[in-house]
Amino acid sequence: MKHPTRSRRLLAGLSALSGTLLLALVLTACRTEPVAVSDVPAVPGAKFVGNQVCFDCHTNINRAFLASPHARLYVSDLGMKSEAGCESCHGPGSEHVRVGGGLGKFIVNPGRAPAACFVCHQEIHSQFRLPHHHPLLEGQMNCAQCHDPHGMDIHKPAGGLAFARQDQSCAECHRDQSKPHVFVHEALREGCASCHQPHGSINNKLLLARDNNLCLRCHAQIANPTFPDGSISIGGTSHLTYLSRGTCWSAGCHTAVHGSNVDAKLRY
Repeated sequence: MKHPTRSRRLLAGLSALSGTLLLALVLTACRTEPVAVSDVPAVPGAKFVGNQVCFDCHTNINRAFLASPHARLYVSDLGMKSEAGCESCHGPGSEHVRVGGGLGKFIVNPGRAPAACFVCHQEIHSQFRLPHHHPLLEGQMNCAQCHDPHGMDIHKPAGGLAFARQDQSCAECHRDQSKPHVFVHEALREGCASCHQPHGSINNKLLLARDNNLCLRCHAQIANPTFPDGSISIGGTSHLTYLSRGTCWSAGCHTAVHGSNVDAKLRY
């Protein structure tokens, strides 16, 4: 029989260790170490003024910005940690302040031109150069249409910067695909990005995969003893011959991939 005192001590020790590990994980996840930016947008004749000068006018942005990951940016050669986050993306602001502010006056607006975003997000820049991509580089849209750079949606997924409004951002342009349907494709509940790469892809329609492997990521193949040997069961139906005809949508089977109003098997 185990000694009760020793058992209690062991449990107390394990609890303390668990608490220490949990605290370490939380502190690691919530790090606020500033990040240096070396290539800052240029504004002719302007000098850096620091975040506080920006906040004096842009109070609506200031309320959420300090909790945003972008607030950790600072200009590497100024030694102004936590003081030049705004100007890391918008360029030095002294001339903008001198003329009393104003949209586009002596200040860089990354929402109109993505070059300032690509200084840090180089991997995303490369995705926009893939064969199929959203027309950002062509000037037909901008990063701020889908992303919230200041963190106004800070309580929403990805810290309020990536798909802050999730599928609502996609729905603003892709209205036909996002409209309500009688029979809903469950993948839409997971989000558009479960099937599409939002920035760019080697596949048509920004798909993550070009063939039925895209669908089989969720619709797993199951061996069914009631079917002939070698058959593949998906949704209780033999798909051995169907899969050989092509993708699930282009083979003429499930053509209403975003949802249907007439058929539970997603057909028009």
